[in-house]
Amino acid sequence: MQAARCTPDAVLRVLADGWSYSTWVVGTARIRAVDAAWPEPGTRILHSVGLWPALLDDETVVRAWDPERSIELQARGWPAGEARVLIEVKPVASGEGCMIRVTEDADKGPGRLVPQPVRSAVIGPRNTETLRRLAALAERRSPEQLSG
Repeated sequence: MQAARCTPDAVLRVLADGWSYSTWVVGTARIRAVDAAWPEPGTRILHSVGLWPALLDDETVVRAWDPERSIELQARGWPAGEARVLIEVKPVASGEGCMIRVTEDADKGPGRLVPQPVRSAVIGPRNTETLRRLAALAERRSPEQLSG
């Protein structure tokens, strides 16, 4: 869970910008292409993971998109496999800012062979940094941050 000093809409606008994906998703080195209809279900981001020059080309597909609340992705990272990722954004009760939550777990490939508690221990720190980056990007794109 990550707090952000911006509206949920500011975060959702970042999620709707497929070209920003490598800015906030830890491990994504570059974006090669984004479907024009992103983030409609079934659309894809073609990306590369790793460190240059050892990059692997793969893709992420939108499973579901709620422009007011969340995005669900099928993230490929072969040879490790694939993961289902859900990012949810909710306003805080005070009306100032929002909370961002990510839920991720391997659902295809060799990553499923790793016990779930071990997968969580590996994925958790990566997702903490991913959420920090997402929040920072949304805060900097937010009109209320630009005027302040």
